[in-house]
Amino acid sequence: MKNHIVLFEPLMPANTGNISRTCAGTNTTLHLIEPLGFSTDDKMLKRAGLDYWDHVEIVYHQDLETFITYLAGRRLYLITKFAPQIYTQADLADPSVDEQFFLFGKETTGLPEAFMQEHKAQCLRIPMNDTHIRSLNLSNTANIIIYEALRQQNFAGLDGIHHYRDTDKSRRLNW
Repeated sequence: MKNHIVLFEPLMPANTGNISRTCAGTNTTLHLIEPLGFSTDDKMLKRAGLDYWDHVEIVYHQDLETFITYLAGRRLYLITKFAPQIYTQADLADPSVDEQFFLFGKETTGLPEAFMQEHKAQCLRIPMNDTHIRSLNLSNTANIIIYEALRQQNFAGLDGIHHYRDTDKSRRLNW
């Protein structure tokens, strides 16, 4: 199964850079719905993604409507704190699904309310105490969701053990 992380009008290059690193490490495609609050040439974005940016499959979409057309019936989940269903309750390893997309809202305003109402059955949330905070960090949230999907999929396509290369001499373990 192919997983996709979709960012709706992201504003902060560091978040997008961190998410791109996760995408590179998990074989996940990153979709960016415009307008973006930064240039993808931005130094902060590349710094957050380090040398991984070139290893991420990135798809740009002109707007939310264009993205929905692109989906063409593929599975979509909206990640929002307003969802009744917790992300661990969803079957993210359904063998009848070839591709699934996890849509995350803008850092400041989330996803459009009318859009969430239209897709209420596809909304998932991460439980949190919202008495103390308004929201979780976008890149942390994306990591939680994609790793739950991968866990349910038995981490298919990912190496279970990291192997040091000869160039990693400063980080070699002696065991």
